[in-house]
Amino acid sequence: MARVGYFEGTDPLFLSKLAAEGIETLPIANTMDRHGKNVNQLSEREVNVVVGYLHKLIPAEEVRTSSLPLMVDNILSACTTHDIPTVLIVSASAHDKAKTLLANSEAIVHIVAPEELETEVRKYL
Repeated sequence: MARVGYFEGTDPLFLSKLAAEGIETLPIANTMDRHGKNVNQLSEREVNVVVGYLHKLIPAEEVRTSSLPLMVDNILSACTTHDIPTVLIVSASAHDKAKTLLANSEAIVHIVAPEELETEVRKYL
């Protein structure tokens, strides 16, 4: 069965539509919000794709350092290890800036505008 891991704030109507179709949803936490299972503890084949907004991967200013790319890589370490695609929602006007922030994670991270979310997620189900 297909399963989508989602960070808090992901469109509930989209998640409900998936659930109605028999696709499971699993709440996923960054290392700070405790919304669900920590994303860096996902196991192989536990989810088909992880979905959420970019800000869920960016630590608060007091935690942020010049090694932001390393921090993002750490948060997504299980996704990288298990080849779990990660779809991050960012307004189209901010795509270039988001790609710069996530330069080291390009292999698994797919940046989409809100209106592209469903099409992109369905590629992995």
